Parts: sequence; structure tokens; C-alpha cells
Amino acid sequence: MSSSSTRESAARGPRALSPGASRAQTTPLVALIALFAVCTGLSLYATTLGAVTPDETANALAEPTLERVYDDVSEGGVVSPVGLPRDGPATPDGYLVAVVVTTPKGTWTNGRRPPEAAGRVATVGSAGVDSAGTDTDGVDSAERPVSVATVDGDVVWGTLRVWVWR
Repeated sequence: MSSSSTRESAARGPRALSPGASRAQTTPLVALIALFAVCTGLSLYATTLGAVTPDETANALAEPTLERVYDDVSEGGVVSPVGLPRDGPATPDGYLVAVVVTTPKGTWTNGRRPPEAAGRVATVGSAGVDSAGTDTDGVDSAERPVSVATVDGDVVWGTLRVWVWR
């Protein structure tokens, strides 16, 4: 007996399908449901990925600049408002930075004024400002509470705020 006749007799066993039987077919409704599930999963993945990745136009320089400015003007955790940095290592290349220290006893600046659009940042939720305090016109701001040394030797609570723009 040749090997081909052996295969034919094995295929005609009790589990052999009739010549008219179909294999690997499903109803159209099940195929459509599976296709819908795959498309929904891809859509959710793309939407989530788009929400998680940062926008290219987002200006997220205020937070790191605030930390660098705080490191430059504080000693022992107390901010000295004298000599707020106008330029230097705390300022990102190609950007302008305005720094303000505010306390109940006074306000100190580094001499720069943020652009007019940054004035709206103080009122979060106004037109042109998102909920994180980032101005949509390209001005980014950040603030943090700090201890401030005053001229009379007192240490009071205040706010250190920076604006970064081009």
C-alpha cells in the first residue's frame, strides 16, 4: 500500500465530514459584533492615548522654572526677595521670565512684567485660561506658598509666582 492510500483511509474515519459540510464559517451577526468590539477597543485606545500624551503647543515651563527660581532665592527654606533672578540659569533659553513675591507686607518683582494676556491668569476660568492656570496665548504661570524674610527680620508667609513666555 502506498502512503497516499493510508491518508485517504484515515480521513474517512468516524469523524470525517461529508463532502458538502462547511468549515470555519460563522453567522454574519457574530462577525459584525466581533468587528464592532475590535473597532471600539481601538477607538478607546486612540482616545486615551491622545488625552495622555502632551500637546506639542503646550508651554509647560513654569513649574520647573518655579523650582529653579525657588532654589536660587531661598536659603534654609526662606525666600529672600532681594535679587530675584531676571536672567540666568533659572531662565529657560529663549524665554522671558517674570518673578513676583507677594506677602501681606509688600510685593517684590524682578523688574519684568508678564504680557497683558498673563493678567487673566489670576482669574482662572476666564477666557483664554485653562483650569491649570496656563494661558492659551503662550504664557505659562505657576505659584507656590513660601516663607519670606522681610527687611525688619520677620519671616512671613507669601507667594512666589513666575510667568514664562517668548
